[in-house]
Amino acid sequence: MTTANPASPAAPLAPPDRALVAKTIETQLPSGLTLRALKPLAGDASNRRYYRAELAGGSPKSVILMQLAAPEGFKQSEEAVSGATHTITELPFINVLSHLAKIGLTVPTLHYYDRTAGLLYLEDFGDVTLAESASHARLPLVERLYKQAIDELVRLHVDGTSPADPGCLAFHRGFDVPLLMWEFDHFLEYGIDARVSRPMDADDRTAVRREFDGIAQLLAGQPRVLTHRDYHSRNLMVDGDRLGVIDFQDALLGPATYDLASLLRDAYIQLDESLVDDLVAYYLDRTAERRTAWPDRAAFRRLFDFTSIQRNLKAAGRFVYIDRVKGNPKFLADIPRVLGYVKRNLQKHPELATLRKHLTPYVPELQ
Repeated sequence: MTTANPASPAAPLAPPDRALVAKTIETQLPSGLTLRALKPLAGDASNRRYYRAELAGGSPKSVILMQLAAPEGFKQSEEAVSGATHTITELPFINVLSHLAKIGLTVPTLHYYDRTAGLLYLEDFGDVTLAESASHARLPLVERLYKQAIDELVRLHVDGTSPADPGCLAFHRGFDVPLLMWEFDHFLEYGIDARVSRPMDADDRTAVRREFDGIAQLLAGQPRVLTHRDYHSRNLMVDGDRLGVIDFQDALLGPATYDLASLLRDAYIQLDESLVDDLVAYYLDRTAERRTAWPDRAAFRRLFDFTSIQRNLKAAGRFVYIDRVKGNPKFLADIPRVLGYVKRNLQKHPELATLRKHLTPYVPELQ
């Protein structure tokens, strides 16, 4: 199955016109503000670009400019199997932002959207990610930050899901079996075919895909909640006492364990196993307080582990894709961490012995 078009990387976007940005700030933001400086920021793996506009003349002191680009081939291919048939007339980022703001999630305020220039003027949450804060902190602070992240997640899953918002794009697409299998196949194409010199035996591939399909059926059969889809430590910004949530434009409906696995089986920071256990329990406690109880905690933990396998394999394939197709190798260093999680879960659950047998010979990190 071909999951991505290996085209050459798109040409970089030209920086925003400084004069246009200055005029927009003076005419569309609170009165008296002027542009003092415009500085590029490190971006993510998408085709978007980010800038910080430092301001003078009042509050806010700065805003973030998100510069949009055309969707990349990967995302276009992915959404073709995600059930996203609902037509909306506004930008997905703005559409999802509106719903998240209504439920009280800590998301950036949109000051202005320049549709013609493809620029969003957003609230500035600063530069400190959860990953950066946790990597240098002692355990009590790490635990506090992650519990804060789970509090936001519970708000997303409970308040964000019910009542449903038919005007929000996220409620019209979901993690069904075709999308989950698309992500598994993306791993096979890039995590194995493009990365390992040894071709995958046809019988092994058939057996692996059969096991993948079983996991996909399990996940797709769970009750669905509003799912951020990329809820990890680099998309959570530590802004004083607040924890700001960003990069939510791909939200959809999915199993509760997906965001939790994204957070606790993170590609960018590895948490102590005892802390992971405590945080999974904390999530269950907090949802129970909101009358969204999971009575069988052992079953939830098994589901969390199986979700982690799917999420982590998808990430490993995605990182190779970003290197081979987009010419950005910086995520390759994170592959051993995410595949280490997969190895742990394959060893933990005896019912995954067949998957482990047929997949391990092609993935050095699983051996």
